[in-house]
Order: sequence, then structure tokens, then C-alpha cells
Amino acid sequence: MCLCSGSRSSKTFKPKKNIPEGSHQYELLKHAEATLGSGNLRQAVMLPEGEDLNEWIAVNTVDFFNQINMLYGTITEFCTETSCSVMSAGPRYEYHWADGTNIKKPIKCSAPKYIDYLMTWVQDQLDDETLFPSKIGVPFPKNFMSVAKTILKRLFRVYAHIYHQHFDSVMQLQEEAHLNTSFKHFIFFVQEFNLIDRRELAPLQDLIEKLGSKDR
Repeated sequence: MCLCSGSRSSKTFKPKKNIPEGSHQYELLKHAEATLGSGNLRQAVMLPEGEDLNEWIAVNTVDFFNQINMLYGTITEFCTETSCSVMSAGPRYEYHWADGTNIKKPIKCSAPKYIDYLMTWVQDQLDDETLFPSKIGVPFPKNFMSVAKTILKRLFRVYAHIYHQHFDSVMQLQEEAHLNTSFKHFIFFVQEFNLIDRRELAPLQDLIEKLGSKDR
């Protein structure tokens, strides 16, 4: 587990994943940041004209990993083996970890352990050049979309855990606006490209509807 030194807001749970400066993906990220600044999130998540869908999803997946990494990094001291002995999102939803390679059979574990497994697994996928090619002209693999969907489905669970189990701490730290904006961006993005099954979103369905209704 890496908690980088510095102020609370600069803490990250895992090292930040950087997109190489000067690359096309870096330009796409800059475009995403610029459109986000306009305040219209529905528009900001749309595929820019003439761009490759896989590349757009890849750039945004890296960005969401970095955002969640930072958000969870601010509350790790409150998410402990004692306070969160299971990985849950409220009383009705509990998550067990399996990655299909190192851990094939789902195991019940504490939230900090689960999130450590999850973020390490995501990081390994993002660092795999055969899955997330950073060089221009290198094609995305045929299974890219299914891997991206699994990553986003699992990252959603970190948001769900934070909202259900740690929202009081988020409010104490005055990070709720940051959390809400990040989650809204995430949800609008996965809705735009139909990347997470509606059943998986059930733990935060009320919040999702509320965020969506404000934009109608």
C-alpha cells in the first residue's frame, strides 16, 4: 500500500498512473479536461468527433483510476480492518474478491484488503501494453472492451463503499463536492457507452437518479 507524503489532498492510495506527455492519449486527456471545465458533463463524456472509441475509453479509465485512487487515499485512515471488516456498500451489498488468476475462488475480506487487491489489479491492467497500448498505431486487443468494463465495474465498488460507509468522513474533510463531481462524471461516462450493467449500479441507484435528474 502506498500513501505518498504531502498534504491530505495529494495523497494517493497507489502511485498515480501517468499518460505520456506528447502522446495522442495525452492530447485526448487534455481535451477531456477542457470540456469538463465547461460544466456540461453529459457533453464532456461524449466521444470527440473522429476519435477512436477504445482510445477514449482507455484515457478516461486511467483518469477514473487516478481520481478514485486520490479520493480513497484521503479516507484510508477511516477504512480499517476493524471499521470495515467486510467490503460492503450498505447492509444489502457485500463484495468478495477474485481476479481469475491469482485468486480464482471469491474470498471474503475486509474493505481495505479488497480495495488494495482491486487497485493493484487495475494498475496491472493499465500497465499492460498489450491491453492498454500507449504507442500510436498499436491496436487495442479484441478483448479490450470487456477488460475495460470489468475495471469500471470494480472501480464503481470503491465509490459505493465510500458513499455508504465513509460519507461522514468525506464531509468532515470537506471533500463531498469533489467526490460528487467525480462520481457524476464517472456515471455519465459509463451510461454514455453502456459500460456497467444496471444491476451492478444498484447500491447507488437513488444517488444516480438524483444526479441524472438535475441534468434533465
